[in-house]
Order: sequence, then structure tokens, then C-alpha cells
Amino acid sequence: MSNEQLIQTIKAFGDAWNRHDIDALMEFMHEDCVFEAVAGPDACGARHQGQEAVRKAFEAAWLTIPDAQWLNAKCWGSGDQGVMESTFTGTAADGSRIEANMVDLLVFRDGKIVLKNAFRKNRPHLPAKA
Repeated sequence: MSNEQLIQTIKAFGDAWNRHDIDALMEFMHEDCVFEAVAGPDACGARHQGQEAVRKAFEAAWLTIPDAQWLNAKCWGSGDQGVMESTFTGTAADGSRIEANMVDLLVFRDGKIVLKNAFRKNRPHLPAKA
């Protein structure tokens, strides 16, 4: 895949996140995919391996933050690696708001994402909207 195709794939992947379209997201993921989440008990956050585990982890993002969005995406890539920077926004269960910059480091194999490694700034939640 050319660098331009890689960047277009990353943008389309981000668009699927904002649509909360799990089927579209999983189409981008390699059969041997791994997702390393922004939080969890391990140094890598939480590691989810395989299509079923990754699907559940992706869906959990929308269950926890139903209005989750990844805004202002900047994407680039080269070879088999890509990056998507964005601002994660959403509302927590207690009504507080989340707004923090984040980055996904992506590794591709056979034109699909084999590793999605997510990082997000550890910023306190903002007060609920009045």
C-alpha cells in the first residue's frame, strides 16, 4: 500500500470510530489484531488480542462514553506504520466531560491493522455542562 493509501485508510478508520460503526472498524483489523488500550493494569494499558477480544474492547468505549468522538484527526504513515492524532471528547457517566489529546500508533500487515496502540493525555475531567 502506498503512503497515500495508508493515510486514507487511517482516516477512514477514524471516521468509523466517530460513526460508532463496529463492523466497519473490524474490517480494518487484521485477523491477528491486538489493541493496547489507554488504561489498564499493565504497562501497555490493557492488551486485547484477537478479533473477538478487540471487538469487545472497541464496543466498550461506546458503552462507557456513549457520545465519544475523536476530533481534529491528523494522520500520517509510512511503510507498515501509521499515526492518528486526535482530541478525544465525551461525557462520563457522572456528567463530567472528557477532552484530551491522544494518539494511536498503528502497525499494518497485509493492508490491515495488526496493532492499535492508544495513548491519551491524563487530564482531569471537566465539570458537567450546566
